[in-house]
Amino acid sequence: MACFIVPATEAVVTTVIQKVVKKKEGSKDSKGSENKLRFSEKLKWLNGMLWGGSGLLAFEHVWHGEVTPFFPFLTAANDHADTAEMLHEMATSGSAMAVLVTAVWAGAVIVTNKIAASQKTDKKKAGATV
Repeated sequence: MACFIVPATEAVVTTVIQKVVKKKEGSKDSKGSENKLRFSEKLKWLNGMLWGGSGLLAFEHVWHGEVTPFFPFLTAANDHADTAEMLHEMATSGSAMAVLVTAVWAGAVIVTNKIAASQKTDKKKAGATV
């Protein structure tokens, strides 16, 4: 019914955080390695996953008539019983989707950091033997 609102809200928050982090990173001198990705770039991945998933879910809800172009926009908001069910779905399904997407992103960030670290040590080893 409205489970897409939870990841969309997280996407709004992380987009604002990404803009702030990017602005702070831009003001600092970039003395990092050329293989190291900035945190703002990694947040961009999370934002893409959250906005894309939320957009597809919103489209699916519009397709099934659960979201309408007129007030109250969510058909479940017309009835108190349906509103309670909608809030429960947001708390369970919506939160689970947001947490899962964030966990997958965190896994991708960890793997990326490990790959970058291994490339850095490989370059040091190659430089020491030459």
